[in-house]
Amino acid sequence: MPLVLSSHSLQEYLQAVHFKSALGLHAANIVDFITLVKAYWKSSALLEYSQRMKLQDVQAVLETVAPSELAADWDEVGLHLAGNGKRIRRAMLCIDLTPDVLEEAIAAKCQLLVVYHPPIFRPLGRLADRDWKEVMVARAIRAGIAVYSPHSALDAAADGMNDWLCEGLGKHSARSPIVRAEKHGSTCCKVIVYVPVDAAEKLRNVMWKAGAGGIGQYDQCSFNLVGQGTFRGGEGANPAIGVPGRLEKVEEIRVEMICRAEILPELLREIREAHPYEEAAIDVIALQSEATSEEGAGRYHVLETPVTVATLVRRLKRHLGLKKLKVALPRGKEDLQISSVAVCVGAGGSLFENYWQADAYVTGEMQHHQILDMTLRGKVVILAGHTNSERPFLGRYRESIIAAGGEKVEWLVSERDCAPIEIV
Repeated sequence: MPLVLSSHSLQEYLQAVHFKSALGLHAANIVDFITLVKAYWKSSALLEYSQRMKLQDVQAVLETVAPSELAADWDEVGLHLAGNGKRIRRAMLCIDLTPDVLEEAIAAKCQLLVVYHPPIFRPLGRLADRDWKEVMVARAIRAGIAVYSPHSALDAAADGMNDWLCEGLGKHSARSPIVRAEKHGSTCCKVIVYVPVDAAEKLRNVMWKAGAGGIGQYDQCSFNLVGQGTFRGGEGANPAIGVPGRLEKVEEIRVEMICRAEILPELLREIREAHPYEEAAIDVIALQSEATSEEGAGRYHVLETPVTVATLVRRLKRHLGLKKLKVALPRGKEDLQISSVAVCVGAGGSLFENYWQADAYVTGEMQHHQILDMTLRGKVVILAGHTNSERPFLGRYRESIIAAGGEKVEWLVSERDCAPIEIV
């Protein structure tokens, strides 16, 4: 019978041993004591290990919050560094990966950094310590820390960064993406396996353990259909059922499960190892995702009640935790009532070009000539600073990750991550 221990039971036992020692009976308890301590530490280590997540499972959670197929085609979202293969117990969120942030993550014993801006946006030809980025990336590799970036996928996602920024504008009567998302490629597959009835349960368990069968907040999802399979082995075959040269008819189950595309190679290997047949019949179907009407770049936010520019600015300051914002007003329209707002976290200038439906445009930064063009067209421009429009979202991002299935990981928000520029 396995020994179940807790710190409380160990404390009670130590007290008992101490009492018996006082009576001169301690020698008889030495072996018991050593056995108990070993079992206690083993159970503690197993408990801690069970509370960690595989990197691929954490990736699946991050993909649930912000599917990478929503990202712009120019972007570099996803896994940048794979780490050292250890399970994830602690992870850190930040906007920019800098040497200070990396050292903070190492000191906190994090196994994963989720960095909003892709730290490796342009290819690195070598890691030869020629500049700060090469030094930093090499340091992260030596430390065994995995690095993941959601960037424009998190912008485009429903309840992502742009929707969060809109919450600071006031109640809306309508909200939609400025550019609706077009999901690129396929991130999920349907795997279909034909297996004898008596081996189906074992195969399902193997597939679930390998990461298949997850749909949203549900796991161990499968479809099973009973039918008849036929086969005839050749002269060199070694069939698990029947003999070579004879047509066999076997009652089989068609097992279907969904899996993420990145785990497919390992899943197929596990299936082939567990399948009783010499040649397993496996079908793989790529599933094309469709973007929802709420997903895409930027947001067009129609206010329930029009407000003054001053009111809008006051709301944004409160939402972003800022004392100052940059505001560009069209000449002679200081009393303009704002009914609609175009929003884009970070740098929205290129997204706003040729989009004139809104009364006001809120983003982190824009080029001088873009701002001038906007104001001469009678539009209001409000700038918060590039990362000032993004960084306050990290707390909400943390909540979304935990709600999507990341509760086994301790999620930290970097304290050293900060804007490289400030208004003084």
